[in-house]
Amino acid sequence: MTKPNCQLYLISPLDVSGDFPVHLEEALSAGPVAAFQMRVKGIDQHEAARLAEPLQAICARHDVAFIVNDSIALAKRVKADGVHLGQEDGDPSEARRELGVEAQIGVTCHNSRHLAMEAVEAGADYVAFGAFYPTTTKEVKHLAEIETLEMWSQFIEVPCVAIGGITPDNAKPLIDAGADFLAVSGAVWNCPDGPAAAVKAFNALLA
Repeated sequence: MTKPNCQLYLISPLDVSGDFPVHLEEALSAGPVAAFQMRVKGIDQHEAARLAEPLQAICARHDVAFIVNDSIALAKRVKADGVHLGQEDGDPSEARRELGVEAQIGVTCHNSRHLAMEAVEAGADYVAFGAFYPTTTKEVKHLAEIETLEMWSQFIEVPCVAIGGITPDNAKPLIDAGADFLAVSGAVWNCPDGPAAAVKAFNALLA
């Protein structure tokens, strides 16, 4: 069996209010995107659910999985396609109980194959390694190595996501190492030519 091509996984900026839905529409209209993760901090669940509604509708129109970051409760409330959990954000087995068998559950595993194996044993559908490069999107406490991706993709069938400072200029080594998904944020939303141009640039590498 041949391994599927690496795919694009978009992560939102922290502020998804205002005209962000327009930017998301532009990005998803520009080429294939596998998933979109809404990552917001410091707002209550009611406000987060209100912000999620238009973004979820856009994802549905483009057949893109809508993933909620950190909060199992919010993912359940908005009937998201899945949840992405940090190491302190809950247990994958709890997420499975709350969200059901169809939910996509991902777990941040930094540079640790041990944490990744624990996540898989707890029911995670994918694991995320990173940060691979410096990033301004969030504080980097863990740097990941290309070898982690290579070993995981060679021996483990559960998909892996590469995250952290990824741009069209530095993505190729991660693709070659076997990443199933590239998780990108700033390189798309802060692209001087707009999010559509960034999505097209990434997809040219992934084709």
